[in-house]
Amino acid sequence: MIKKSILPVLLATVWISISEFVRNEFILKSDWTDHYENLGLIFPSEPINGAVWGIWSLCFAIGMYVISLKFSLVQTILLSWFLGFLLMWLVTGNMNVLPFGILPFAIPLSILEVFGAAFILAKMANRSK
Repeated sequence: MIKKSILPVLLATVWISISEFVRNEFILKSDWTDHYENLGLIFPSEPINGAVWGIWSLCFAIGMYVISLKFSLVQTILLSWFLGFLLMWLVTGNMNVLPFGILPFAIPLSILEVFGAAFILAKMANRSK
């Protein structure tokens, strides 16, 4: 049970967390901080924000695992990306806190993130539909 469900979810969580951190703290940090500054806000980067992103990563990995039980790898990637990123960007864009200029970078990087997590889940659970 642990090898086929908990361990893959934990490793996918680690992959998602690292991907999120690298994308948002190294590649796109200035875009985020500049956008928030232009709104008269401070970009939230306190440790509690990192902890919440860690919880988001775990929840996303669990959701991807459940999706992967019923769908192929490609379907899992597409469904997960739609639910995890497209919907998040629609909401944050609607609230005006999404710097739209990041999307040419964030979209392919988020697809890579979802692919990596789905691949981990499929390979570790010995599913390759």
